[in-house]
Amino acid sequence: MDLEVKGIAASLTNQTQPFSGRKKLLQQGQTPRSWAIQNPSLPVVPRLDLGSLVDSDEEDDFSHIPLSTAHIHFNPPNSSSALSWVTPCQISHSQHHLNELEQDIIPENLPAPTSKYKLKYQQYKTEMKEGYKQYSQRNAEMTKSKITQQSPRKKIDDKEMVATERKKQTVAEQVMIDHLSRAVISDPEQNLPTERPESAPVFPDSKTAPLRFRKRTLHETKIRTHSTLTENMLSHKVQFDGRIISRNGHDACRELVGFFFAHDQSLTIYEYRQFGKNRTSVLPFIQKNIYSHQCGRRKGKQYQLGDFYIGANLTFLSSDHSSLPESIKENTLLILRITNIDQIALDSLKTDSVEPEDNLTSQEANDRLIFKAVQDSLKEQLHKRGVRILTGLAKYLQQLDKEGTGLLDKADFKQTLQVFHLEVSENDFESAWQILNGNDRGKVDYGEFRRAIIGEMNEYRKSFVRKAFMKLDFNKTGCVPITDIRKCYCAKKHPQVISGHSTEEEIKLSFLETLKDACNKSDEVTYGEFEDYYEGLSIGIVHDEDFVNIVESGRRNQKKS
Repeated sequence: MDLEVKGIAASLTNQTQPFSGRKKLLQQGQTPRSWAIQNPSLPVVPRLDLGSLVDSDEEDDFSHIPLSTAHIHFNPPNSSSALSWVTPCQISHSQHHLNELEQDIIPENLPAPTSKYKLKYQQYKTEMKEGYKQYSQRNAEMTKSKITQQSPRKKIDDKEMVATERKKQTVAEQVMIDHLSRAVISDPEQNLPTERPESAPVFPDSKTAPLRFRKRTLHETKIRTHSTLTENMLSHKVQFDGRIISRNGHDACRELVGFFFAHDQSLTIYEYRQFGKNRTSVLPFIQKNIYSHQCGRRKGKQYQLGDFYIGANLTFLSSDHSSLPESIKENTLLILRITNIDQIALDSLKTDSVEPEDNLTSQEANDRLIFKAVQDSLKEQLHKRGVRILTGLAKYLQQLDKEGTGLLDKADFKQTLQVFHLEVSENDFESAWQILNGNDRGKVDYGEFRRAIIGEMNEYRKSFVRKAFMKLDFNKTGCVPITDIRKCYCAKKHPQVISGHSTEEEIKLSFLETLKDACNKSDEVTYGEFEDYYEGLSIGIVHDEDFVNIVESGRRNQKKS
């Protein structure tokens, strides 16, 4: 019988010859090693002797298949299976032995189960089915919650993070392009003629004219200047995000990105605008220059690295910047709040720089302690009625401002506190007034007074309030119709709804009624009125994530509708 496995042929004749030769050599006194050296070729595959496979008496009667019932069939080498078993009587023979096994295991004289055990078995069966049903329901609910809640929120967060990083990169690149190009073009050295030998002829198209009058591209690499900015100098900077402190919704929602350069202590601020999904523009908002504080204890002092942190205010005179929008020029001061900052770059620059000690630090720390004492006193009074008081307080102060300047005197503020039953000791009030009225004008901006006396939510919470309003304000007008808010507002994440003290409809009606009472116009809500509501709500919420869930619920509901 010939055997062919994977293209290797082995016959009876060609198998016996090499082995018989090897046996003869061994009988002549050669060792296996010497024989292998003299015969380096591989031995031919020996024949598979199926006759040697005999049954063992030690095996169980039911655990083997007789050899006589099995046949080996070798498929061709190119087939999908080179070896297959064919057992004609395997199934019937195995089933016969299994039946014999069952008869041996299960005794015939087993008594029938009683009704008691039947009942227990039925109860056990019912409990198992019910338990498995509940387990399946819990798994389905957990899977559904992960899909509907966690995954979309994670995708939204990742998407917003990518968009934010892309915005920062776009603004940073535009700043580098603007200042490097402007530095080369405005460099004084370009007015100087290029040195040339006196004997050299002068041609009309020669390149000996001053650089400024040559025909060249904006980024011509052949231009070399010694006194202008370089990319390395501009790279030592701190990038920060900012917002304008204003009750004008259009101005308050401007996306501003600033840069403070360590090499000359200058700063610049750019505005990022997005039109649709793909169109963006980056334009200078505050030109690059060296600026100083315009109010407070540091008035007249130049901005330094220590002035940049989250929550810090940067003040500018509106009259010094002719390119500012008219709505901002109406106010004497432009106040910009830092909402986010590149902390790694800031720490690195602080390590490398040595700034002199500031004598005003102790005075400012004392001022903050005074304001904090007043705020802590008022927060206990505002804990349960913060929304109603803050929304009504802003409306009342606007009514007292007959001239529309945004400034009120000491008597007006005392009267406001009495009307809303806010108790502040005379000593604390006088201390706070002296700090706010540092210029001795006798009048203080009532927005600044309210922020100092009552306080305000942190910038993390404020960022979500701004996002929510910007999402509602489709036309970027700074006002949102009350009907749009009614459609989008959702109270599922409100603490009182979660705790069971109120229903969603009750919270929604309370929200809309409070807004209507606070609004000057009953059919629309301005950014200032929208912010006042969440300022009051923030007072009674301890954890930031609980507050964010309340604000974000409206945005998520809007996307669904």
